[in-house]
Amino acid sequence: MREQVVDALAAEAVAPIEHGMVVGLGTGRTASRAIRALADRVRTEKLDIDIVSTSEASERLARELGLEVTEFATIEAVDYLFDGADEIDPQLRLMKGGGGAMTRERIVAWATERCVYMVDESKMVERLGQSKPLAIAVLAFGLATVRAYLRELGFHGVVRRELGGDLFITDNGNLILDVELPQDVNLEEMAVKLNDLPGVIDHGLFLDEADEVLVERADGAIDHLIRVDEDEDDEGDED
Repeated sequence: MREQVVDALAAEAVAPIEHGMVVGLGTGRTASRAIRALADRVRTEKLDIDIVSTSEASERLARELGLEVTEFATIEAVDYLFDGADEIDPQLRLMKGGGGAMTRERIVAWATERCVYMVDESKMVERLGQSKPLAIAVLAFGLATVRAYLRELGFHGVVRRELGGDLFITDNGNLILDVELPQDVNLEEMAVKLNDLPGVIDHGLFLDEADEVLVERADGAIDHLIRVDEDEDDEGDED
């Protein structure tokens, strides 16, 4: 009998999950690996957990693997979320939105006690926007005005389309603008401007959501990067 190969990154991501937890499923290829690992644990260990999903795609995969998924609208708080990211900088600020699910991903992350993001080492960058555009979810009704405002700020991008040419539509029925980020952009200021802009539903700047990042190295080793709260760090410097 052929021995099953263990996905070390996925196994690390789901290892902290315990009986009785409410668990959030991320979206994307990397998160899907952890969904499969979680399904294995639920099946072999008879884990009794509640599961919510950040996208219809992840929910479909979870159900195909035999996991029961609870409607997030009925959940007040989540204990643990695992998800992927498109880019992560040295401050553990994230760029998300490659799968177009950032609105639900942020809502679930906001409700979660511990958020863990899993990536391979190629996603670790010196600055966000280095290799990926910023995804901005836009209400179709306000598309032209949002694009005009972004151009005034110096941010140019395109409306995302499927491979066949059709407009990419998110699970919530919105469009996606993929915007190139200049090297000198202030991420915090841009996030505030986007949050305040009518017509913008959400965006891919996840600047303080990550509690921990798991990085898969080329040799198979997994690095654990922990966010250090600045207030706690300052307290540690006091006499």
